[in-house]
Amino acid sequence: MQHVDIAIVGGGIVGLTLAAALKDSELNIAIIDKSPCYQVLADRPTARVSAINQANIKALQQFDVWPHLQQDRANSYTAMHVWDKDSFGDIHFSCDEMGSDTLGVIVENQALVNALAQAVEAQSNVQLVTAGIDRVLAGPNQTMLMLDNDDVLSCRLLVGADGANSFVRKQAGLPITFKDYEHTAIVANVKTDEPHNNVARQAFTPTGPLALLPMAEPNVCSIVWSQTPEQASSLMALDDDAFCHALTAASNSVLGTISLETERAAFPLTMRYARQWAKDGGVLVGDAAHTIHPLAGQGANLGMQDALALAESLSSLSAAGKDIGLYKHLRSYERSRKTEATKMIAAMDGFKFLFDGSDPLKKLVRGIGLSATDKLTTIKNAFVSHAMGL
Repeated sequence: MQHVDIAIVGGGIVGLTLAAALKDSELNIAIIDKSPCYQVLADRPTARVSAINQANIKALQQFDVWPHLQQDRANSYTAMHVWDKDSFGDIHFSCDEMGSDTLGVIVENQALVNALAQAVEAQSNVQLVTAGIDRVLAGPNQTMLMLDNDDVLSCRLLVGADGANSFVRKQAGLPITFKDYEHTAIVANVKTDEPHNNVARQAFTPTGPLALLPMAEPNVCSIVWSQTPEQASSLMALDDDAFCHALTAASNSVLGTISLETERAAFPLTMRYARQWAKDGGVLVGDAAHTIHPLAGQGANLGMQDALALAESLSSLSAAGKDIGLYKHLRSYERSRKTEATKMIAAMDGFKFLFDGSDPLKKLVRGIGLSATDKLTTIKNAFVSHAMGL
């Protein structure tokens, strides 16, 4: 049996970010995942992408992750254009207004996982374990993990970074609240007649928002089209030509005619929020603790900030010789990150309510709000700063 200080279940963006952020600590870490973290990328980018903000980019640079990132799978965006398809509302954001070179980076999720895995593999305090977990036995001072390769691993702190349907959360008995957003997200990569010019675009339509995220190729965007389940089913049932015609119309032909680069995929959107994020010997990060609507593109950023906050807390506890597995020592992390997650969930609920449907009063408020914000530099810059994580 092997013992580590921290066992992180889930070798995705958030779990690996936590390990990377602990590179200078004396804590021994195991990252456990059923599949190898590093996966050879396909010839063409997939549609599973994230918009990483400036705060998290700086952290990845600090942890020596950024040099490992395959550059043709990441693209900086320098401006944003948001409009309401059903009113006169329209707003533009530019990195120039913020005195920055970029607002953020659109990156293929697996490309970022690969970069993180390469950086973490070089750390002397980390081992990557490719195995599933058969059983979890939680004791007063350690947790034992029975792996499906017949190995046994014990740890002082078990971290659930294993996504929305977290095995760790269920095993720990941490309660969760959830709500159906009554939206289904359609994702795909598309080719456009006109170049995107590194502008991220979002159109609010009566049945849900459409995001066009600029990829490394000048005429390729990744779309996230959140629609009512009925509308999404209808769109998924269309042939490719009819779907692209509907997509071109929904985007106001802002990038000309659109064609598909990848197959479409659809998945229902659910808000999840763990009412308790930690207990003696265990703690949650990322989607294991919360999932939010993708309309603001903040899901990955929120999870990465969880990882950075937890790493800072654990490093301080370890340096002070304190027990990293005691709930009373994990409470400050839990309180601070629950507050941030609650704010983001509330903001997404507000946006969804305001931009849903064709109610004339809502349309008027949306139009006035977007147009006024576009003209009020202080408010607009504060909004962009928050989105950039600054």
